[in-house]
Amino acid sequence: MMFKIESLDHVALSVRDLERSARWYADVLGFKRQHEGMWDGVPLFVGNGDAAIALFPAHDKAGSTSRDRAAVRALHFAFRADRENFLRAQDELKKRAIAFDFQNHQISHSIYFRDPDGHEIEITTYEL
Repeated sequence: MMFKIESLDHVALSVRDLERSARWYADVLGFKRQHEGMWDGVPLFVGNGDAAIALFPAHDKAGSTSRDRAAVRALHFAFRADRENFLRAQDELKKRAIAFDFQNHQISHSIYFRDPDGHEIEITTYEL
């Protein structure tokens, strides 16, 4: 049986200024900071209801913070699943020989893999 996705969990964006972006999303869209104190502030999560954005600092290829517009981009998008479907997703990806990486984010578990065009996709569960 195929696994079931509950919803889009978050979009990960690289931005030039984390604080400026967090303020903008708060002022314009009413987003509030989420998961404060986690991961030394990176990513900085902001959200409103079930919609969330993970804000990461933009870096160039050398790893320094960049003002280059090309460095400001969408990093990945994440779907939410319950625990059962999170495990099914891993089984399905293995069956299809699609490589994925598992990460423990303390508040959630995630797997990361790529579509045929190289876009990074995350499936995450908060049911640990």
